[in-house]
Amino acid sequence: MSFVDAIKSVFTQYVGFSGRARRSEYWFFCLFNIIVSGVLSALARGGGILSILSVIWSLAIFLPSLAVCIRRLHDIGKSGWWYLLAFIPLVGAIILIIWFCKDSEPGANAYGPNPKE
Repeated sequence: MSFVDAIKSVFTQYVGFSGRARRSEYWFFCLFNIIVSGVLSALARGGGILSILSVIWSLAIFLPSLAVCIRRLHDIGKSGWWYLLAFIPLVGAIILIIWFCKDSEPGANAYGPNPKE
């Protein structure tokens, strides 16, 4: 999946918590979010209306980020509830990063068919 296709896919499934998301979709979306957040944060240093844009972006991206994380967990055969590991300081984040780097389960699993590359 290309960078642009991954971004389109995430925003098309804005609050789609069912199904599966490939590694490329998840990581390209993370890269996109880091770039946009970095640019907005750099512009927000000037203050004024630009700092409000950074807050608006953070709020607008919350649900798509959560949805793609849960679909990524589904892709490796885990329930979306495992995302609650993020609330365990350091250890939870390390476990989730390792899981997000794993390859998809081959074939269909309980969460749907294997998405196309």
